[in-house]
Amino acid sequence: MTDDQYAQDCYSCRMDAAHDRLPPRERIAADRHWRAAHAVNTALPGWLVLLPRRHVTTVAGLTDEEAAGLGLWQVRLSRALEAVTGCAKTYVVQFAEAEGFGHVHFHLVPRPADLPQPLRGPGVFGLLNSPPEQRVPDTRMDELALELRAALR
Repeated sequence: MTDDQYAQDCYSCRMDAAHDRLPPRERIAADRHWRAAHAVNTALPGWLVLLPRRHVTTVAGLTDEEAAGLGLWQVRLSRALEAVTGCAKTYVVQFAEAEGFGHVHFHLVPRPADLPQPLRGPGVFGLLNSPPEQRVPDTRMDELALELRAALR
């Protein structure tokens, strides 16, 4: 990707532009069109985001090539999450409405079997933007990233 294919004020694009220098949590897996990363500011280990590698703000704006890989990545990452975290299922959600995060991205959320009922379904977003002391530490996100990479092979 060239710099002009990125939006300079977009967090996702800035991360992708630095792809080769990113820690494992920011580059769990990638191809020409997609990059998977651990979500930031979450209290749930394994909460992933799947992002297009070019700046796009709507699902309708995806190219046919990007769209063709989307479902495959969602399934492969869900299988890896199940293998690594033992989750009962994976939620897949797309909003791209938060301030600074308008770049299309898909949340892949591993729902543990013992997740309390109020945090199931849309309630799982109660685990995002958690207080700093409740967030998954960077070291743990990096460990999970390496385990997920191995499960994707």
